Parts: sequence; C-alpha cells; structure tokens
Amino acid sequence: MDRTDLIATLALLLSLTAVAWPFLFYPLVLRLLPTRPEKPVAGPAPSASLLFCAYNEAAAMPEKLANLAMLKARYPKLEILAFDDGSSDETAALIAAQDDLVTLLRGPGRSGKAHGMKLLAARAKGNVLIFTDANVMLDADAIDNLLARYADPEIGGVLGSLHYVGDGDSATASVGSLYWRIEEWLKDEESRTGNVLGADGSIFSIRRALYPEFPDSVLDDLTVSMAVVFAGKRLVKAKDVIARERLVAARGDEYRRKVRIAARAWHTHSHLRPQLRRMRAIDRFKYASRKIVRWFGGIFILTGIVAAGTLAMRISPTLYMVCGLAGVFILWRGLRSRGGPFAAIVDIVIAYFATLQGVVKAMTGRTVTIWNPAKSR
Repeated sequence: MDRTDLIATLALLLSLTAVAWPFLFYPLVLRLLPTRPEKPVAGPAPSASLLFCAYNEAAAMPEKLANLAMLKARYPKLEILAFDDGSSDETAALIAAQDDLVTLLRGPGRSGKAHGMKLLAARAKGNVLIFTDANVMLDADAIDNLLARYADPEIGGVLGSLHYVGDGDSATASVGSLYWRIEEWLKDEESRTGNVLGADGSIFSIRRALYPEFPDSVLDDLTVSMAVVFAGKRLVKAKDVIARERLVAARGDEYRRKVRIAARAWHTHSHLRPQLRRMRAIDRFKYASRKIVRWFGGIFILTGIVAAGTLAMRISPTLYMVCGLAGVFILWRGLRSRGGPFAAIVDIVIAYFATLQGVVKAMTGRTVTIWNPAKSR
C-alpha cells in the first residue's frame, strides 16, 4: 500500500468513525459509565409557571388551549403565560379569549422566541419555570411527575420526553422519528450518568433562580438549560414527563428547520464557549460527542465519499464508475420516493448537509432570530 492508498484508507476510516460516533460509539461509552443516583428530600412540591411562545399557530391553538385547561384542572396552582410574536392570524385572539386560563403578552412585532421567553420568565412567579412550544401537548400527569424530580436539591433542571406523532406520513417523518428516538435514548443515558447536555424547547424546566441573561440571537432552550450545568446543578431527564408533537413531513420544511436550528446552535455555542470550557471533563466529552461531532457530519460524509472514490479508482476505473452510478441511482430513487430505504438514506444525508449549512451560515456572521411554523406539520 503506497502513501496515497494509506491516506485515503485512513480518511475513510476516520470519516466512518466520526459519522457513527454519536449514534454507535458514544452510546457504548455511556453504557460503561456508572449511574449517578438522585437523592430526594421530603417536602412540598415547588410552585410552577408554564411558558410558551407562539407565532401563527391558530391551527394548533384549540387543541393547545384544551390541553392547558386539562393541566390547570389537574394542577390548579399552575401559572400559564404565553407570548405572541406578532402573529398575522388569529393566534393572539384565541389565547386572549382564554384570559382566565392564560396570561397573554403581546410583542410589538417579530422579535423572536428568545426575546419572548425572557419577557415571560421575568413575569413568572413560580419557583420552577416550565418551557414548552405552542404546538406541543403534555400528558395529564406531566406537571406532577416533573415537579417531583425537584425533591433532590441538587437537581436544577428537568427535561421531559418528546414523543412524535405522524411518523408514517412520509420518509422525512419516519427518519425524523427514528433520529429522535435515538436522541431520547441518549438523553436518558446522559441523565443516568450525571447531566444531559442541553434541552430542546418542546418540554424542559429549570429553577427560576438559575434563569440566565442572554442575547435574543441565541437558542434560548440550549442557553437556559446549560445554565443549570454551569451553576453546578444537575440537568436530568424524566421519562414519565411526556410531550407530544406532530412531525414535519415535507423535505423542504425539514431542511429549512435544520438550517435555522443549526445556525442558532452554533451561534449559541460561540456565546457559551467560555463557560463550556470550564465544565467538568465528562460534561465536555458529552457535549462534544452529541453536538459538535454532529454539526460537522456533512464534512465527514464528503471526506468519506472522496476517500472511497480515490480507493475505488486506484483499484479499478470500472469499480469507480459502478460506485458512482450506484450513488446517483440511490440519490435519484431517494428523491423520488416517499418511503423505503433509499428515501431514508437521502433524508439522513440531507439532514447532515442542512446542519452543516446552518453552522457555516453562523460562522460567517449570519444569525436567525425569528421563526416560522412548518406548513407540513
């Protein structure tokens, strides 16, 4: 094996390892780590405020408001606050009509979710702040199960479990569902061994005293949840706190969503970098394994394709052509199909490159503050 073959082989192996790391090797490492038990102390459950932001969610509001009414009936002391980010539909009117259930704050226009959540957190009175999304529904016992975890004084934040609805609607939805089941399992393992490294906005909570200051341009869910870890408290996940959300079914919607989230995630990472460097070594390892390696997955895929092509060409030009035609065929079939293995492969690759595009976008100084709900949800 000459120098070129050796370099190509090493590049291919490293690329395959990097792509598989978050989903194969990292989980194996987590399984080897010891369990860190919780230590609850008897006492009353803390008071709570539930917060969500909405923009043009009129279609979801009837179900959302009914869900909130059910939660309020189960937990009468629950304070519920909403922020409308300048909706152009009936979202604000529908919420305002339920003023005995929800306290509505209206934005002056499009100011973004982070800005809205900061206003809500400043207004909230509960000792625990519960964050969710306008299109997310919580199970009946979610509030009780969530607050029960705060019996351990070392716990500063609790995540819930997101269950997606509509995973059979399209290949994009199916891939999204599979990805999220893996993500939920990884969070379970991280929680068992100490800290989960960051929350998403569907359902998570923190002690109000830990709520940080931050600019409107960052991801508020990642920034707020990581404040728990930075404060030396535990950020854990509760399997029995269940939230439900409908999956995005269209590739275009999902691509734009991943670009937006990745751009804000990298911008948030840059904002948090000084605090991230001061975390414990195990938490830095978790953060890099579950986030940073994934953000650059598109580069690893491209490197692997180039390395594999180089090796195939050096073995046989015919093999190179066959592999190239096979790749084109998979791409063609995947783009034309609504389901099956080819569509799944294409959706996975698209997700990686959408994420990479978002990271590059943030690296060049472009940030995303506002959001739009997916039409195919």
